[in-house]
Amino acid sequence: MAFGHGIKKLPPSEGLIKNAGKMGFPVPEFFAWSASFAEFFASILIVLGIFVRPAAFLWICTMATAAFIAHADDPFGGKEKALLYLVIGACLVFTGGGKYSLSNVLFKKKHVLL
Repeated sequence: MAFGHGIKKLPPSEGLIKNAGKMGFPVPEFFAWSASFAEFFASILIVLGIFVRPAAFLWICTMATAAFIAHADDPFGGKEKALLYLVIGACLVFTGGGKYSLSNVLFKKKHVLL
């Protein structure tokens, strides 16, 4: 996600800002930067295993916007990647980074099986 989609959007182009405005966002520059941040930096955080849940939540918000607003009129094939990333992000929000994440190493979290 970071290098396939996010890096292309840094900094947000005028087209991305215009599209955010067309979707009805009140401050399109802010939302264009938010989408760029979520797709690039949040993806890097997820890969590194640092702050996985907040990063995945940002991912979910961006992918829900992509699937249900930006590609609302597209056939399923146009929404498929966004929905796939949305489901992966939801799983990461619920599970976190896991015992092999960098957060676990840095903050020494103990994992309990339920």
